[in-house]
Amino acid sequence: MKKFFGIITAGIIFFASGKISLYSQQIDFWSDYPSDQLAKMITDQMSDSELLSQTFMFGWAGAEPPELLYQWVSRGLGSVKVFGWNTDDIHLVAKSIKSLQESASTNRFKIPLFVATDQEGGSIRHVKGDTSITPGNMAIGAGGYPADAWYSSYYINMEIKALGINMNFAPTVDLFTNHDSTIIGTRSFGEDPEKAGILGAAFASGSMAAGVIPTVKHFPGHGDTNLDSHGNLPQIDIDFETFKNRELIPYLYLIKEKIPAVMSGHLAFPQIENSGAPASLSKYFLTDLLRNQLGFDGIIITDDMMMVGATTYAGAMSTAFKMALEAGNDIILSSTTAKLNEALWTRNLENMSIDEDFHNCVKQAAYRVIKAKLDYFKSGNAAPIYPDEELVDKLIPNREGEKFFLEQACRSITIEKKGSSMPLSNASGERILLMGSLNSFFQAAKQRYPDAGEFRFSYETGPNETQWVLDNLPPVAAGYDTIILCVSSENHVKIAQYFRNSGKKVVILCTMNPDLAKDLNWADTILLGYSWRCDYSLKAMVSALAGEYEPKGIRP
Repeated sequence: MKKFFGIITAGIIFFASGKISLYSQQIDFWSDYPSDQLAKMITDQMSDSELLSQTFMFGWAGAEPPELLYQWVSRGLGSVKVFGWNTDDIHLVAKSIKSLQESASTNRFKIPLFVATDQEGGSIRHVKGDTSITPGNMAIGAGGYPADAWYSSYYINMEIKALGINMNFAPTVDLFTNHDSTIIGTRSFGEDPEKAGILGAAFASGSMAAGVIPTVKHFPGHGDTNLDSHGNLPQIDIDFETFKNRELIPYLYLIKEKIPAVMSGHLAFPQIENSGAPASLSKYFLTDLLRNQLGFDGIIITDDMMMVGATTYAGAMSTAFKMALEAGNDIILSSTTAKLNEALWTRNLENMSIDEDFHNCVKQAAYRVIKAKLDYFKSGNAAPIYPDEELVDKLIPNREGEKFFLEQACRSITIEKKGSSMPLSNASGERILLMGSLNSFFQAAKQRYPDAGEFRFSYETGPNETQWVLDNLPPVAAGYDTIILCVSSENHVKIAQYFRNSGKKVVILCTMNPDLAKDLNWADTILLGYSWRCDYSLKAMVSALAGEYEPKGIRP
């Protein structure tokens, strides 16, 4: 009661456009009120421009944010996204984030920015520099330990938190349903929806413990298609019963654990939503299903609206933004910074002025965004709004994480086929040829097999280089008995096939999609590592091959 009368005393009640509004004395984001009350007070005072701005999240190209992005921040932009195009210098990343947040602090409500990135682990690592290259989700799934998911997330997010990044678009709980998918693949925890839900919930918990907001994706599930929504609108032609018992299961686990954010995917399910709309633009998927039926009460963020999968259906970018908000999204993500006069802005501002339902929709989205920010930034465990560049080298890479990721990699390694080459001892007298791309593989292998020969090729081997390798292999390989070959792509499989029926012992270290090994069963020994360019996984595979531990990973 005292609080209520305090607000009345401090405020001014007046009539505007026939409506009664309650305005407190000068308030801003840091005023001392409960989050829900303060979020309402702020949104009630906001102009249409300020409300709409809070629903936008823009990325930028180039090493530093352009002046255009600062202009958006000055008008109240709600969020920014750090993509992988500009992150080799992590000191500059921290400096840029600090500068953007300083600009946001000069606005009348002093609302800080959500600063997001994709730091899933494994192959998706948008913040580069000295951040950890980790085994990733499929390796976690192969090990099967929720603690590995929790600590992987914790250490990954402790690193990006040091840069002022406060939101991570992870975990990915898309299922490994379509094994031909190159967009998901080892980003998945595996085929089992229950396991994906358990591991995804553990990953989200580790992120929150680190002080970074997790965002589960790609709702309602990207696993049953080999199409990439960057260039297409994938059609997942399954019935609702399959959908309910497969795609939705991981989300039920995460919603039960109070996941704070969900990313909507540009994915069409024609048997479920017969309009052909992608889930990201569908009121059925986001409002009726996700919010009303599944009970999700956090914020919903679109996948990048610059993807063809979003614009194909809507026809125009301004229409796609409007549909996304009407469907139930709270934050609209664009990988590029829009011009100040673009239709996605001007037309939707006009729509707010003439369409009361749309105005209320935008206001509700802005309210949810601001409330989420209030809950987060006043939690006592948030990423620094103004990161300290001088601390970057002390905190990245995370020293505790380095030891953990090697142990986690060892728990993930799977024996696909065990032959006479395992364990492979240097004392056997066999002449060994090492074939691969990454220095970490050669260093680990040379420690065990110091007299081994080396044949190096590119990690992303194109068709011309593949043929060059095949042309040069005969004289090189002739002098060796055992070949240890790293396989991470279809072209590497072609290289491996050279040794079929060669009479040599062949050891395959499959470092990405485990299905790459399906045509290599003629090899003596096959180990699965699931990880993209990951030193930890390569060291763990070489150590297992040498007999230093017994791998217990199970193919997800």
